[in-house]
Amino acid sequence: METFLFGIQSDMIELIFTIDYEIYGNGTGSLRELVYEPAERLKTTFAKSMARFVVFVEVAELEMIEAQRTDPALDLVKRQIREFHKEGFELGLHLHPSWYNASYQNGTWLLDHREYNLCTLPRERITEVIDRSIAYLRKTLRIPDFTPLAFRAGNWLFQPAEHAAHVLAERGIKVDSSVFKGGLYREHNVDYRRALRNGTYWRFTTDSGVPDPTGTLLELPIYTQMVPAWRVLTQKRVGLQRKGSSVVETRRGMRSRLLDFLRFQYPLKLDFCRLTMDELTQMMNTLIQEDQEDPESFRPVVAIGHTKDLVDVETVESFLCYLGRNGIAVTTFQDVYHRCKSHGTTARRKS
Repeated sequence: METFLFGIQSDMIELIFTIDYEIYGNGTGSLRELVYEPAERLKTTFAKSMARFVVFVEVAELEMIEAQRTDPALDLVKRQIREFHKEGFELGLHLHPSWYNASYQNGTWLLDHREYNLCTLPRERITEVIDRSIAYLRKTLRIPDFTPLAFRAGNWLFQPAEHAAHVLAERGIKVDSSVFKGGLYREHNVDYRRALRNGTYWRFTTDSGVPDPTGTLLELPIYTQMVPAWRVLTQKRVGLQRKGSSVVETRRGMRSRLLDFLRFQYPLKLDFCRLTMDELTQMMNTLIQEDQEDPESFRPVVAIGHTKDLVDVETVESFLCYLGRNGIAVTTFQDVYHRCKSHGTTARRKS
C-alpha cells in the first residue's frame, strides 16, 4: 500500500527523471512504437505537472538507421528531438558503440559486440566514437556548437573510465550517469560494488566508482537500493526484461550473469518504467527518512526509464503526484550541477 509522508518539504532531495531513448539493443523494434510514441506520452504526462525530464538520445543507432534507411519513422524521431530541446527538455548523450560497425542483412541488424564496452576500446577509437556521436546530435538539432552536459554509457558499462572520461571532458561534457551502486557485470569486468561506500554524487578520474575530489567528471549515479535478489523478480520487471531481451547470450555469458545474481543482496534501480507504484514509493520513503536524519546533505536522485519499456504511464503520473505531495522537486542535471559543486561531497548513504 502506498504511504504518504505529508508535511515533508525537503529542499535537499531533488529527483532527476532520465529516459534512455532507444529501440531494443539487438536492433529489433520500430522507432515509432518504441521511441517516438512512448516519448510523446511521457512528455504529455510531465506537462501536467509542469516538469521536465532528461532525454538520453542513443545517437549511434539513429545514425546507422538513417544510413541504411531501415525505419520510416526516423524523420519523426529527429523532429521530436528538436522539439524536446526547444521546449526545455535536457538532452544527454547515450550510445552503444557496437552499432557503429553494424551491418544490415536480410532485414536484421548484426551489431559488432567486440565494441560492446566503450571503455575497453583503444583511446583513438573512443575519441572517434564520441566525436562522431556528438556530431550527429549537433546535425540532428541543427545547432553546430551544441554540447550535452551529461553522458550515459550503453549497458551502464563505464569501467575502466580513464580514457573515456578524459575524452568526454575535453568535449565539454561534465556529468556521467552510468554507475548504479552495487552493480556487477563479471563478463565485462565492471564492478560498482565499491561505490556503495560513496555519497550521493562524487567526482572521479580513472574509476567511475571511486571518488576523486579533483576528478574529470561528476558522477550522478542511477539511484539503487540493495534488496534480496528475489525482489527484482516481479511480474512487471520480468515481463519487460523478457520482451526486451536484446543480446543472444553465450553459455559463458549466461553463467556469468547467473553468478552476478547469486548474492544475498542485489541493486534495485529506481526505474519508473519497471517498478510498481508501491516499489517506487517505498524507495522514496526510505530516502525521505534518510533526509530527516541528515537534513544538511544535498541528495540529487537519478531515476531511469527506457522508452521501449514505457507501457504504464499511469504509474508515472501517480508517482509524479506522490512527489508533489511530499515536496520532492523534479529537476534536471543542468539544474543540479552547480548545486553539487557548491555543496561539495555528500554523506555516505546508510546501507
